[in-house]
Amino acid sequence: MSILKKLAGETLSYGFSTILGRSLNFLLVFVHTIAFLPAELGINVKLYGYMAIANIIYTYGMETAYFRYAKEAPAKYYNIILTAIIATSGLFTLCLFLFSDPIMAQLGYENKGIFLKWLAIILAIDAITAIPFAKLRLENKIRTFVQAKIVSILINVGLNLIILLVLKPMHEQGTGPEFLNNIYRPEVGAGYIFLANLIGNASLFYWLKAEFKVFKWTWDWTELRSLWVYSYPIMFMSLAAMFNLMFDRLLLEEFLPDSFYPGRSSQDALGIYGNCYKLSVFMSLAIQAFKYSAEPFFLGKKTEANDQSNLALVTHWFIIICTFLWVGVSVNLFWIKTLFLRREIYWEGIGIVPILLLANLFLGVYYTQSVWFKKTNKTYMGTIITLIGLVTTVVGNIIFIPQYGYMACAWSFLASSLVMMILCYLGGQKFDPIPYRWKAGLFYIVLGFLCIEIGNKIQFIMDIPNIIRENIGVLILLFFVLVFEFSWKGGGKFKLKH
Repeated sequence: MSILKKLAGETLSYGFSTILGRSLNFLLVFVHTIAFLPAELGINVKLYGYMAIANIIYTYGMETAYFRYAKEAPAKYYNIILTAIIATSGLFTLCLFLFSDPIMAQLGYENKGIFLKWLAIILAIDAITAIPFAKLRLENKIRTFVQAKIVSILINVGLNLIILLVLKPMHEQGTGPEFLNNIYRPEVGAGYIFLANLIGNASLFYWLKAEFKVFKWTWDWTELRSLWVYSYPIMFMSLAAMFNLMFDRLLLEEFLPDSFYPGRSSQDALGIYGNCYKLSVFMSLAIQAFKYSAEPFFLGKKTEANDQSNLALVTHWFIIICTFLWVGVSVNLFWIKTLFLRREIYWEGIGIVPILLLANLFLGVYYTQSVWFKKTNKTYMGTIITLIGLVTTVVGNIIFIPQYGYMACAWSFLASSLVMMILCYLGGQKFDPIPYRWKAGLFYIVLGFLCIEIGNKIQFIMDIPNIIRENIGVLILLFFVLVFEFSWKGGGKFKLKH
């Protein structure tokens, strides 16, 4: 019980910043879908897809290597790893600056090289601040971590609101003072999303100044080689995982037949899919918050608290919480879509959301299980597993996009996540056996599916308000959790059975 309280407390703390931050960022879906049509947002969907991949190359697994080795000599490995990240980030960014125009032209966006330059600076900032943020997590300095993340996002969101909801309409309508009308430039358009992101990220250096103040430039080839041997499989694993997450958007535009969706171009389909995809962020929030707290804990020094049985217990409750999120979001999409996707054209893709939520649930379970190959220094196993997942995604998309459109993207991602979760479980049971409660986990996932479907069945039996009917499944799931996971104590209190 103490391990659950500890990780739950830390997850909620990180989760507060993650959820608040992502919620504010989620507001941008509302803003962007008001300001631009799907085809106009296609460049953002595509470039942010490439950026997510580039971000992994910029950090090349060193964040996880820091957690693995910093327990031996925190200051030493902090200095060595941050030195390497600063050097390589500078080199990568210089290359992107030099070739920004040809790269953007190759992608089909002539005269948009400035966008890639902005993204290159964002990538450098993200990589360089990743290690100080890891240091804060290892030292349990949650408050500084939360403040830095939230302020950065507030700046980003605030600039989006001002530029896209105030200056853009003012310029288009010719209202307001002339100097304000001239600030917004139509040729930049959706590029202002990148610029706001850049300014918000730059604010991180203020909050991390104490971590940079203690930093000392340290170049040690011997240690770097050892760190690289540990981290490069994690980089390839993360690349494969990110390709798995992003490749559907890259393949959708390429393999979707003309006029597959009547009256919609492939750019429209990409914009619809990319923005509906963002509704699955609710599951990603839980996964990210959990990773922030669990990774330093389970990769740190060996204690009784972070043994196999407790990891199994934590994974069990992770599945329960994520099942609640899957059911809760899926049954409430009828009003969530109207709140966040302001143009009805985006609602056409809403059917992908429950599938993507379940896919992210499986992916989250995979992440919780992946501790075994990080602890046992078998990081190459993670690379193999995620490459298999990537192949599943790519093959599924190439074969089925021409027949099923963006629904094929969602189902391929689900199949890939399921394959990775199963392979990680089998590998873990061989090299570092953990008594996972897989039967109970499978029960809750099947129950979750039934709870999502029950709202549709009830509408044919009784006429009750939508919000009540759709959420009956949530109450049923809660009932089963209370029955199977808790026992009744005197005084009206519940107590965990396990």
